[in-house]
Order: sequence, then C-alpha cells, then structure tokens
Amino acid sequence: MNFRVGTLRNRTEDKQPARSEPGTRLGLLLTVCCVAQFMVILDLSIVNVALPSIQSDLGFTPVNLQWVVDAYAICFAGFLMLGGRASDRFGPRRMLAAALILFAFSSLAGGAATSQVMLITARSLQGLSGALMAAASLAAIAMSFPQGPARHRAIALWGAMNGAGGAAGALLGGIITQEIGWRWVLLINPPIGVAAAGVAWAVIAETKKKEGAARSFDLPGAFTLTIGQMILVYGIVEAGTHGWGSPFFYVPLIIAIALFVLFGLIEAKWASAPLVPFKAITKPLADANTIVFIFSAALFPMWFVSSLYLQEVLGLSPLNAGLAFFPMAIVIMLTARQAGKLVGMFGLRAVLTSGLVLLASGMLLLARIGPTGSSLGYVVLPGLLVAAGIGLSVVASTIAATQSVQPAQAGLASGLVNTSRQAGGGLGIALLISFATSYTTHQIGQNKPVPDALTAGFRFAYLVAAGLACLAALLAFTLMRSPHAPAAAPRPAGPPAGEPAPEASQPPRAAPAGQGGEPGGKPVPAAQPAGAHPGGAPKSRPVLRLAAVVVGVLAVFAVLDFTVGAKAGPPIGSYLCIRR
Repeated sequence: MNFRVGTLRNRTEDKQPARSEPGTRLGLLLTVCCVAQFMVILDLSIVNVALPSIQSDLGFTPVNLQWVVDAYAICFAGFLMLGGRASDRFGPRRMLAAALILFAFSSLAGGAATSQVMLITARSLQGLSGALMAAASLAAIAMSFPQGPARHRAIALWGAMNGAGGAAGALLGGIITQEIGWRWVLLINPPIGVAAAGVAWAVIAETKKKEGAARSFDLPGAFTLTIGQMILVYGIVEAGTHGWGSPFFYVPLIIAIALFVLFGLIEAKWASAPLVPFKAITKPLADANTIVFIFSAALFPMWFVSSLYLQEVLGLSPLNAGLAFFPMAIVIMLTARQAGKLVGMFGLRAVLTSGLVLLASGMLLLARIGPTGSSLGYVVLPGLLVAAGIGLSVVASTIAATQSVQPAQAGLASGLVNTSRQAGGGLGIALLISFATSYTTHQIGQNKPVPDALTAGFRFAYLVAAGLACLAALLAFTLMRSPHAPAAAPRPAGPPAGEPAPEASQPPRAAPAGQGGEPGGKPVPAAQPAGAHPGGAPKSRPVLRLAAVVVGVLAVFAVLDFTVGAKAGPPIGSYLCIRR
C-alpha cells in the first residue's frame, strides 16, 4: 500500500486501515529529523574539549588549531541557504539522505585523519553536509505536518535538538576524549548517519518532480551567496585573532560586501528562478530572522565563554566542565517540548519575548562570576535560567519563521533562519571573545592577577551578551505585535475548510482551544479563533499570567543566586564521584 505523509489530505484519505501506519511514519520522520539536527549541533561543539588532544596528536600550532572548529562553522554558515533552496527544488527526502551519507563519510575521514590538512578538509565537508542536513530536516517537518498544533509540537522537538546538541557536545566531548580518545568524537557519527539516511529515505514522502528543476536552479546566485558568507565569516573569525583593524578582517569584509551586491543583482535582474525570491520574504519572516540573528550572537558565545571560565579560571577537568552543562541540556529539552503548546496558548510574541527575557536575565547572573568559587553557583544555577530561555526562544522563533511562508517555500524559510542563527553566532563569538581578550589584556597590564583578569574579561562578555538578548527581546515585543490578527480575522465567518477542526489550519492562537477537542472537530472552538479567548478579552489575562510566571521565576533565581549561589563548593562531578 502506498502511504504519503506530505499533506493533511494524504493522511485523511485512507481512514480505517491506513490510519495508524501514516502516524507511525510521521513519528519516524520526526525522529530522524531530530537525530539529524542533534548531530549537526553536536558536532559544532563536541570537538572543543578534545582540542588539546588533537593539537598534541597532529602537531597543530595554537594559531592553526582554531581551524578544527572554524572550518566546520564557516562551511556550515556558507552553505545553509543553498541547502534550504536545494530542499525546495529537489525535495527533503533526497537532500536529507544524501547529506547524512556525506556527513558519515566526512566524520569517518576526520576520525582517521593522519595530517592537519586531512582533518581540516574533513571538518569542512562536515560543515557542508551539516548545513544540508539542518535545512532539509526542518523542511521535511514543515512539509509533512499540517500547520497548527501538530506542526508546533514537531518543531518544538526539532528546536530542542538545537540547544540539547550544543550542551551535550561539551559533556560527550569530555567523556569520549577522556575515556577512549579524541578520534571517537568523530567516529561515533558514521553508523548513526548511515542508519538515519536509510530511515529518512523510507519515511519521507517523495515530492513531485518539477520540470527543469536542475536547469532552473540558481547556481550563480547560490555560489555567490555561499562564498560571500564564507568570506564574511572567515573575516569575522580572523578579526578575533588579529584584531578589527587588521587586513585579515577588512579585506574579507570588502570582498564579502561586493559579493553580496553581486548576489542582489543576480537575484533581481538575471536569475530566471532566483535562489532567494525577495518578494517571498515577508515582513514576519524578515523580523523573525533579525531577532534570531541578534539573540544567537548572545547565545553561542555563552557556551564558549562558560567552558573557558570553568577550565581556565576554576580549574575543572574537561569532564567536570562538561558535566556542568548537563543540567542545562535537560532544561532546554523540557522547555522546548512545551514551547509549542505555550505558543498556542499565549501567542508567538509573548512566548518569544519571555524566553529572551529569561535568556538576558541568566546572562546578567552569569556576569557575577568570580576568580574563585563554585561552578554550581556561578555557572550551573544561572545556566538553568539561560537554558529555559533558549528552549522557549529557539522554538518560538523557528515557528515564526516557518509559518510566515507557504509550505512550498519551507526550505527557503529554514535556510534563512538557520543562516541567521549560525551567522549571528559566528559574529557573536568573534565580537565577544575579541572584547573579552582585549579587556583581559588591559587588566593584566594594570598588574591584576591572571585569574582576576580572565574573570573580568569573561564577565564583560556576559554583559555584552545580556545586552544583545535584551535588544532581541525588545525587537520581539515591538516587531511582532498582533502577528496573527490579519490572518485570523477573515476565517471565522466561513465554514471549516476540511474534515479536521479549523484549528489545524489556523495560526497558533487558535490552537489551545482545540488542544483537547481537536480530534473531534467540535464546533465550539470554531467560534473562538477571531479574538483568542471567549468572553471578548483578547488574551490579555493569559498573557499577564505568563508575565507573572516569568517574573516569579526571575525572582526565585535571583534570590538563590545572591544567597547561596556564590558560596564555595566542589565541582558538579564531585557529587557523582568523578575524579579529576
């Protein structure tokens, strides 16, 4: 029997005998997409703890060692848009399966590397395949799940992989490097990648082939945009090493700007089927990407700075430093799982703004670090607040981006939001680490002890990150005012468009009312989408309740941090009987 998972109609055609099997296939589809995204984000961070071992084994100099991380990051950011558009043109089934196989092969090559060039090349291929995986996995979800609560829950699980993969990378990197060697940080990927590719090919529905898809694919625009992004990220990374006045920064910057101008000309005047159709970039999509770019510039450096602080200032082992991030990973997954439901209950603006407020507040508490003290108080406790903000903001911003376009352009939206996330993160790391290094050098020049100087530099980075998160929260509150009103207003007057309850095709505001009655398609929820809640109050009370919860959480964490958080204590690994 032939079952499809691509549309709502496919899943309702074969009611009796086929009902469970499409549901099973959707579950497998969601699982493989989440596994792919987890691997993508995991490999952005998992090698950080292993860098000293890699350096001694392959003879990297301190300057060249950065390319083990940078090669992945630059190629990832550079090829994200190409991956998103390729998913639209050729289908997420082909793209995700091919990307998983390439990721497995490049990981095998990296784990078996015998030279610096071989490892850097393998990491570059990992970044390329990771970009294709990220775009194709989100596109597969957006094209397979109907808009509404089902898609929100799916994107929530996918979004949880973003934060969980980053946090788990430090933990797994420490365990694997300490117990079996750095090469297995990469060698764990091939069997998982091959198996996931097989599942993806089996469960993702084949999309209709478009006539002349390969011919109309905008390769000049794709390569111009990709190379421009790669050169820009390269310049930003080098600025963190050589300084912002160095030609290593401004020469790549000038070249990248020229390539972006050329890309705009190609898309606007010469391309018959542009890679990025500017007319399709709606204001909600542009606003969502702006917010993602800014808060990612605060989020990515947090992991980097916290790892350095734990090891270089507090003297934790790589394993104990990784364990400090484990509670954060759990909180990210728990909050991200609930974020889709919260969006349905309170709306995108309320949930996204709340998440960013939690993120900014956690950064401010992290800025209270000292040269001596407990990792539990200085990093783990504020990190839990940051983690809750990550789970809410990543999921809410992803929903905002993907629901602002038609399903056929889901790959474009996923490519844009992932590009904004990685580009913002790369810029944030370069900016914040450069600021922290300069401030630390200044402190040492004033005869401050090295631990105190390092702590002052890291504290400055946290404060800048908090400012960026506050800016993102302000933009979310102002730019996303009543984002669903225009779409919801005309629908209540007409009858339901299909078999399911109207909530399946409504924006997230209508979702909570149908959360319990959705399967039966009851007529009562159908009268509610226009305003939000019954009784005429347009959701002011629920939003106020959410605001009260956020304020209460902030108050509890502030009291804990200022009373017991900064007291001296053993590293978190000591509670698990792990020796340094």
